[in-house]
Amino acid sequence: MELLIFAALAIGLLFFMSSRTRKQQQTQQSFRSSLAPGQEVMTASGLFGTVVAIDDENDVITLETEPGGSQTRWLRAAIAKRVDTDEVVEDETETDAVLGTADDAGIDLGKRDDSFDVPDDISGIDGPRRDDEGDKTK
Repeated sequence: MELLIFAALAIGLLFFMSSRTRKQQQTQQSFRSSLAPGQEVMTASGLFGTVVAIDDENDVITLETEPGGSQTRWLRAAIAKRVDTDEVVEDETETDAVLGTADDAGIDLGKRDDSFDVPDDISGIDGPRRDDEGDKTK
């Protein structure tokens, strides 16, 4: 009897795990099928680019890393997510609001008074000082 309960629990657990995985795969598949030229995406390896062309027959997407730059071909399955440029700009402004800027903190990033000049060559620099070169009182 106990064996039947454990078997039923195992089968139920496997069913729920596989249904969640199936749902995630369907979500990814619908995302990849909805890609269109002009969208900015990130690949699974971390490359950012703009979709230039889509070859549905071979399941290949052409990405451009910068405007007028090189174009690379990727399998559709290698596209991990869509990148919204508006969110990136909002994140930067939120960071400035939280941390503030140097002007807000009263920090002067200009030339400091205690700065020093670094010579172009080492001819004017004294050699290393040794502790045993001092007074010899033996």
